[in-house]
Amino acid sequence: MSVSLRIADLLSDGMGALRQAGIEGAAREARLLLGVAAQLPPAIMIGFPERSVEVAAADAYRALIARRVEREPISHILGRREFWSLPFIVTSDVLDPRPDSEALIEAVLDEVFDRQAPLRILDLGVGSGCLLLTLLHELPNAKGWGIDLSPEALAVTERNVAGLQLQQRTILREGIWDAALVPADPTSFDIIVSNPPYIPTADIAGLEPEVVRHEPHLALDGGADGLTAYRHLAPVVRRLLAKDGLAALEIGIGQGESVRALMQTAGLTYVGSNRDLGNRERCLLFRVS
Repeated sequence: MSVSLRIADLLSDGMGALRQAGIEGAAREARLLLGVAAQLPPAIMIGFPERSVEVAAADAYRALIARRVEREPISHILGRREFWSLPFIVTSDVLDPRPDSEALIEAVLDEVFDRQAPLRILDLGVGSGCLLLTLLHELPNAKGWGIDLSPEALAVTERNVAGLQLQQRTILREGIWDAALVPADPTSFDIIVSNPPYIPTADIAGLEPEVVRHEPHLALDGGADGLTAYRHLAPVVRRLLAKDGLAALEIGIGQGESVRALMQTAGLTYVGSNRDLGNRERCLLFRVS
């Protein structure tokens, strides 16, 4: 006879462990992890807490709880994250797609007059692919180029390209910014997007454990003042942006004035911004002067 444990007991233990680790939303996450480990829908866990779970499923659940207690992001544990209502594979090799980054998608789409146009999109620092692939999903005749320095990140991007069935419209390049482009690639792009590293080096240690321990510092570290990547990007964006093109850059908190100045000095015209869910300026938009 197999040994099993009650749903209520497992959830109680899991919630307690998560709360002790300082994790907000402990009840929600405990239910989510038990649902994954035991293949239980929320309605069963809520409506029938007295039901039993098999030992193997209970052990798998405890293992997931232990990983979360170590502050491994829930998206890494599940292996996926939803962004713009699309499923993205995520690992420790890429930044976790964040809802705040949807401000950039919204801003770009608001500026696209014809969503059926054969636009050329460039993503500098493509990571998981959440920005580029979301835009390709929304712009059905567009073609996208994604560049990243990390081969591990590009491997994740490739999986997301396949998952969203965008292989025919996506080209990935490994390298540093525009140096990764090859002669066969366009010399100008209609849309350029980037979520570059923008955290000041000294601030990284103070970020949430999920970020510090489990996300790639290469994609976080923006140098002493957080602006190193923007200094490199400014002339690149100016050179590669088509005459009527649009550039959209994600920024960190309080970086708007500095990034605007860098881009304007390079010859770009600031045309607007968009705010994230916390009402913070999160995305800046530029066109060619």
